[in-house]
Parts: sequence; C-alpha cells; structure tokens
Amino acid sequence: MSDRLLGVLTHRPARILLLAAVLCLPPFYLDAFWLRIGLFSMAAAIGAVGLALLTGTAGQLSLGHAFFLAVGAYGYAYLAGEPGPGLPPALAALLAVVLTGAAGGLFSPVAARVKGIYLGIATLALVFLGHHVLLTADSVTGGFNGRSVPPLTLGGFTFAESDPELTVLGVPFGAEERLWFLGLALFGFTWFTARGLLRGRSGRALAALRDSETAAAVMGVDIARHRSAAFVVSSMYAGLAGVLLALSFRRVVPDYFSLVLSVDYLAMIVIGGLGSVAGATAGAVFVTALPLLMTRYADQLPLVAAPGSGEGSVGPTEAARYLYGAAIVLVLLYAPDGLHGLARRARDRVGRSRPRAPATGSADSAFSPPQPAAAARSKEHTP
Repeated sequence: MSDRLLGVLTHRPARILLLAAVLCLPPFYLDAFWLRIGLFSMAAAIGAVGLALLTGTAGQLSLGHAFFLAVGAYGYAYLAGEPGPGLPPALAALLAVVLTGAAGGLFSPVAARVKGIYLGIATLALVFLGHHVLLTADSVTGGFNGRSVPPLTLGGFTFAESDPELTVLGVPFGAEERLWFLGLALFGFTWFTARGLLRGRSGRALAALRDSETAAAVMGVDIARHRSAAFVVSSMYAGLAGVLLALSFRRVVPDYFSLVLSVDYLAMIVIGGLGSVAGATAGAVFVTALPLLMTRYADQLPLVAAPGSGEGSVGPTEAARYLYGAAIVLVLLYAPDGLHGLARRARDRVGRSRPRAPATGSADSAFSPPQPAAAARSKEHTP
C-alpha cells in the first residue's frame, strides 16, 4: 500500500490535484487572520512571479514593481468605483491588468535599451513619480487618504460579506473565505502560465539573453523585442497582484506603494531563488507572512516590542526586515539558488538514499526466492 501511495505522489498530475485539494481546506478550519495572511501571500506571489520572470529569467533589474502594483490596484478601484466610470467589477479588473501592461509598454523602450543598474535607477523614478501622482490626483486616487475598493462580483456572486449570509458545509463564508478561492484561482493561473512561458521558446530566449546578449543575437533572438516583452508581461502580473491586494485590503492608500514595497519584492525573488516560479512563491510567503506573524506574537518574542507599546525596543515590522535581510545575506553566501535550490537538493538527496528495486528480467522474478549458491554456474579457472 505504501509503495502504491508513493507511486501516486510521484505522479505529477496527482500531486497537483492533491495540493489543490489541500489548499481548498483552510477556509473551513482557519480564522480570518490566517486567511488574510494567505491572501496577502498569494497576491505577493503573483507579483513576485512577474518580477522573477523579469529579473531572474531576463536578467533585467527593476526597482519599480511597486508602481505597477499601484496601477493595478488604483486602476481597479477607479474603474469599478464612484467617482469613476462605475464599470462591472470583473471588466474593471481585466481592464486594470491591461492598463498596467500598457504602462509597462510605455516604459518598455527604456527597458529595451538600458540594462543592469541603469535600468534599476530608471525604474526607481517610476516609484517616486507614481507616489507623487497618487498624492496629487485627488479626483482619481483620493489623495493621501486613498479610496475604498468596490467588491468583485462575478455572475451575481459577490466576493464580500453578503446578506443573507452564505454558509458552506456549516461554515459561514465571509469576505476572506470567498476571496481565498478567488486568490487560489488567480495564483493557479499565474503559476501555469508562467511555467509554460519559462519552458517554451520565449523562456529559452530570455534565458539566453540573460546569459549572453551576443550569443542570443547570434542565435537569432531579437534582443530589444524580448526585453520589452518581458517588461510588459512582468507589469501585467504586477497589475493582477495589485487587483487582488486591493480586494483584500478593501482600501488603497499611496503610502503602501512605496520604494520599500519594491525592495520587498526583490527580497522575495532573491530568497526564493532567481528565475524560479516555485522559488518566487516561497520567497513571497516568507517575506509577507513573517511581519504579520511577528506582529501577532510580538508579546511572546524576546527583544520585540508589541505595536504601540512605545518601549523603545524593535517593533515587529523592523524585526522582520532584519530577519529577512539576514536571510538574503545567508542566501547569497551559501545558497545562491535560494529556497528552491535547497529544496531541490534535499529532494535529490532523498531520492538517492531511497533503495532501488532490483533489475530483473521479468516481473515474477522479483517475488521468487533467491537461488542457492550451489545452483550458480561455477567459475571457470584459467589453466
């Protein structure tokens, strides 16, 4: 039975279905705090996957990811809300992602001609420009106080609190429970499209471009076009993450989309492993969940002050940044391929230590008793 179960778990479609089933269980057992952590982690994972494609696969440094998250979040809030066009929320979410891709397309000529630290500085300007626009365009963004986010509605189903209350298997489904399944669907879409892109012709072209532009040009890769395309695709993933963040927060404010957020996303892909979808997901969960958990359990942690205590100690948010800053240093020194590389090496080590079945000519021979030594053919001696 154990061998049969092991065979099922090693089958990729079976693993995916089992993981999907497990991820559907938390709304039935966890309270709102843990579901919010999951929602924020899924939104961060979507944005981190986009940045991993741009920085880890295409080799383009970007410090402007927070700008594209803001375009997606505020784009949805404006297009679906009042004041604003008041579009159907589903259409507003789609247009917000398209709008973010258009913003990336407007910047893509710069990304096509500039690389390395110079591209990072150029994208840094986007964060400061975007923050200024968010504070001054009151009619669209609501200014310093931000604006509320309309709930998403699909086919008459609202991803928010409703009256009458929805109950599934005896569990009341509020906003967090409903958004959990929406986040799973969006993250699943991101996961499979990003992995398909990486394994396809475009992914190989981007990897060749990252390793050597000269070699990529010799192989026929259009360098400018692929750089621009990587920036647009990464921007659209960031826009999708911004929409999910806006729905989870229910209110968007300019101060959230600052340079610190861009640095957090760089930390996610470095800790998780550059150029890896699974690594970007692991890094996003680590960087997103750590400050929230430390805030909740601050009174039980040494050297960490509870929020608002004013005791002069390190706050939970600052302590979390110190910890994943140290994690970045350790990753760069001892595990350059991040958490994904560590997991892969551990899996390979377990696979090598697993006993292998004897190589036999027939299936029945595996169950036959060993032959006595006398029955073996005698060795011929050299005269």
